[in-house]
Amino acid sequence: MHFLLMYEVVDEYVTKRTPHRAEHLALAQAATAQGDLLLGGALVEPVDGAILLFRTQQAAEAFAANDPYIHHGLITKWSVRQWNTVAGSLLNSQ
Repeated sequence: MHFLLMYEVVDEYVTKRTPHRAEHLALAQAATAQGDLLLGGALVEPVDGAILLFRTQQAAEAFAANDPYIHHGLITKWSVRQWNTVAGSLLNSQ
């Protein structure tokens, strides 16, 4: 079992995220180093959202609570969904 943090983003997100990107990526790198964040990235064509894969719901919610993208209004909506993972190389990383 894993947890997906899903973001919906503002128009022109790629341009608007630039001033906050280093801080956002530092948060992601810290979550990865702690073993909480397994994968993450923006959706493309169109860039209308992002998805981050976490080990726990608590880690996903803590990330959102501290994400500068949310604090600076780049994320219009976010949610955490439980994902019943049953196959793949990350399956044992629960």
